[in-house]
Amino acid sequence: MPTLHFRSFLLLLTAVSIAFISILLPFYAAIFWGGVLAVIFSPLHRRLLRILGGRSPSLAAFLTLLCITLIVILPMLFIAASLANEVAGLYTRINSGQLNLGGYYEQIVGALPPSVHGWLNSFGLGDLLSIREKLSTGALQASQFLAKQAVSVGQNTFQFVVGLGVMLYLLFFLLRDGADIVPRLKRLIPLEDSHRHGLFQKFATVVRATVKGNIVIAAAQGLLGGLMFTFLGIQGSLFWGVMMAFLSLLPAVGASLIWVPVAIYFLVTGALWQGIVLILFGVLVIGLLDNLLRPILVGKDTKLPDYVVLISTLGGLSVFGLNGFVIGPLFAALCMASWDLFPDAIALHQQGLREIKPTGSSDSPPAPPPR
Repeated sequence: MPTLHFRSFLLLLTAVSIAFISILLPFYAAIFWGGVLAVIFSPLHRRLLRILGGRSPSLAAFLTLLCITLIVILPMLFIAASLANEVAGLYTRINSGQLNLGGYYEQIVGALPPSVHGWLNSFGLGDLLSIREKLSTGALQASQFLAKQAVSVGQNTFQFVVGLGVMLYLLFFLLRDGADIVPRLKRLIPLEDSHRHGLFQKFATVVRATVKGNIVIAAAQGLLGGLMFTFLGIQGSLFWGVMMAFLSLLPAVGASLIWVPVAIYFLVTGALWQGIVLILFGVLVIGLLDNLLRPILVGKDTKLPDYVVLISTLGGLSVFGLNGFVIGPLFAALCMASWDLFPDAIALHQQGLREIKPTGSSDSPPAPPPR
């Protein structure tokens, strides 16, 4: 192909690709989660396809989609609806003064020994009136934000239903035709076969590890924490359980950001057995759950360093919103995998330059012409 024609083709390819991506951007979340669920549940689809004798890929994809709906989508919709109702009730209690974080802080400080008061004053935490007003204002603003988010979700019900329909529709075809789509995508990447295979394998591994591992662990910690809060009579146990599940996605901090302050409040206000039970449960059950389940669900060989997971998760959440807890670690893993392939790529490039060197050429200077 002449150079002008090839450059014109590249320009056309770039223009139509940018136009197509701009069209898909409003549904990027639906497309992204359709691909993620297809990667996670592709083993189930292959197993159903083998049970059916390989004769009906469409039926196997439909049965897999039905399992995904029953296992993932319907429970998430139920939790979201219950959480919206609980957030509305939480906003009402904070707005009416029934739930006063500033008052709780004042009770905690008042129950501490006098020696601790001096330590709090040195850090600027001894001004009870100021701290109480800040906590009350912050809690009210946070509840208002959550209430607005719940209202916006209700107002955007049509958009949510359309996005869910797009995700399910795309997921069906990704499951049914995934065996043909993946090789075509691999051919589009101008890399060595081993490099392409390694990157695709890393992508699938990280997606499964992030979602299957982190989500299952977070859901288990949130469920157990919410049940313990219900047992101890803490209001809004569903909300706090969801918060613990969400914070469990962050290594090194996790659900302790929720249950530790509650346990401290119990201890300093005289509810000793509640505080002791919550501490024991948080340390021995919630805290150890990650160490027990993560090697089984994720595997030590596929786990990113905790500091990389923490930074990439926070960065992904800040850039992509809730979808970022998967996108952030995914980008980090692909970046690290690409840099791992860099030395091999350099070696292959140098080998190719040596192979295309003209036969008989040498590094010695040419002989002078005869006189």
